[in-house]
Amino acid sequence: MLRYDKGITSEIPDEYPAEFPVKLTVNGREIATLVASPHDLRFLVVGFLRTQGFVREIGDFLAMGVCEESGEANVRIRGELPERLTPVLTSGCGAGVSFSFNAGAPKSAHPDITFPPEAIFAMMREMSHLSERYGRHGGIHSAAISDGTRILLHAEDLGRHNTIDRLAGQALFSGIDLNGCLLLTSGRVSSEMAAKAASFGVALIASRTSPTNMAVHICSEAGIGLAGYVRGESFRLAACPERVRMAAQARFSGIAGVILAGGESSRMGKNKALLEICGERMIETAYKRMAELFDEVILVTNSPESYDFIPCRKIADIYPGMGPLGGIHAALTCCVAERAFVTGCDMPGLNPKLIRELSNMPGGVDVVIPETPGGLEPLHAVYAKSSLPKMEKMLRSGERRILSFFDLAHVRLVPRGKIALLDPDFSSFRNINTPEEYQRLTDSSEPSQKSAHAAD
Repeated sequence: MLRYDKGITSEIPDEYPAEFPVKLTVNGREIATLVASPHDLRFLVVGFLRTQGFVREIGDFLAMGVCEESGEANVRIRGELPERLTPVLTSGCGAGVSFSFNAGAPKSAHPDITFPPEAIFAMMREMSHLSERYGRHGGIHSAAISDGTRILLHAEDLGRHNTIDRLAGQALFSGIDLNGCLLLTSGRVSSEMAAKAASFGVALIASRTSPTNMAVHICSEAGIGLAGYVRGESFRLAACPERVRMAAQARFSGIAGVILAGGESSRMGKNKALLEICGERMIETAYKRMAELFDEVILVTNSPESYDFIPCRKIADIYPGMGPLGGIHAALTCCVAERAFVTGCDMPGLNPKLIRELSNMPGGVDVVIPETPGGLEPLHAVYAKSSLPKMEKMLRSGERRILSFFDLAHVRLVPRGKIALLDPDFSSFRNINTPEEYQRLTDSSEPSQKSAHAAD
């Protein structure tokens, strides 16, 4: 994840407390799903049944099986369960009782809705000032809804999850649309809280403490920014960092930006990297995008003299004639960084927000690759040096396809629904291979150029 501290952004390891659902079946009857930390689950199950009054001593257990992989606990005890079990909605840190009911979440917040760090800090301070009950005796959680400039709604409760329900109720009474708002909370962000925020269409959640791993997953899928440990002038971005509007975002130092320009351009009939779009050569556009995002930029080409005007390091293929796979292999072998974002020279629609999102995804995998309507896009993906042995195995066997080594690798697929949140028309992945494609692109760009001249 990213750490923001007094205007400086840096990468830090992502460590979140884990949530694990355990379905509890007693005497053949499913009675509860416990959401807990994923360790020593047998103690949790036994203790829960004891504190609920179903058992008194260890001899009351006739059989017990707890599967820590599937999250199922099947128990047989002496005696019978009450015919009716009356649920109690707890006020503590747990979720109490919730329902697996899909209410049909509203449309996600528009991708252009962002909040500057200063707004997050200011609104968190304002929420703290409003939290008089906490200031008097402690033990009360607070939550608030903000538009980024002022607090619109504020709630307090013993249970942090209850504060979200209270805000939802206030919003209905007040006629306030929560879509695109900033949600602030004093407590840990759990999966339940993240799911409720997603149902409102919240754009960003900010918390004084940590999110759980399941909350991070939910927010990532729903396009919700998630800032934890908001304290002083710092916070940690666990999901969708593009929701935070940095004044000048720092470039990545642990990831290289790689441009592949080694193709023969046989279908185009000329070097497509040097073709102009909107008065700028495509290779120049790609380089500017990479230089804005990455400290280390590499151009892979077997004809470096053609690109003397590009001020970055240029390297040649180690396995000549092996296509893009050979180019990615050469870049990973030569770059200083442990990972590299790789793109082709013929993709003029590169989206910095999407590149940041892919590059910010946790490491520990060989490949991070986006899914598009046309399938996987290997020339708009992040590759780690850990994938080099798998690539070399394919290259030595004469295999040129990038996807050929994926069966040997640990691959993280980014679903197209998530990609669409940042790039609705998938223009980032549009490449130019033929004169017809180039003509269509230049024709479509002419009206925007004329409009710009008219505005001038």
